[in-house]
Amino acid sequence: MKDKISLFSKIKSLPEFLEIRRTLLQGKKIVFTNGCFDIIHRGHIEYLSDAKTLGDVLVVGLNSDESIKRLKGLKRPINKEEDRALTLSALEIVDFVIIFEEDTPLKLIKAIKPDVLVKGGDWEVNQIVGADIVMREGGEVRSLPYIEGYSSTSIIEKILKKFTKGERG
Repeated sequence: MKDKISLFSKIKSLPEFLEIRRTLLQGKKIVFTNGCFDIIHRGHIEYLSDAKTLGDVLVVGLNSDESIKRLKGLKRPINKEEDRALTLSALEIVDFVIIFEEDTPLKLIKAIKPDVLVKGGDWEVNQIVGADIVMREGGEVRSLPYIEGYSSTSIIEKILKKFTKGERG
């Protein structure tokens, strides 16, 4: 069983990750994805598992709390960034988590230069931020299958609907 120190050791700043890539990950195929990962669910797990099969190292860019507020409104995120990062780092399939403050992961993608850039199937390849950069560098961009009905937003809506009707349990 992993201890807290090893879980937190997967959470890196961009400069920390770049140093690890330079020194320890030479020759490894880097897969990058990003998102809010507000409420981890089956769709996330299957998506991240599929992403991991595309390379040796899976790096997840995680939107900061402030970034999510700008993108999804003031009532989000439900879970704070430290909790979301720790939850992701507890997954064996995730190798590194990097929290970013911007609305898009473009800065991370430019710096990391992943071999494979992935997003969920609700994104067309030409809509994926940084796709042009990755392809120009000879990398691959993939849109992975989306599992219908699994999103943090739909889970929140389901909870609200259930409890505003006064249902219990």
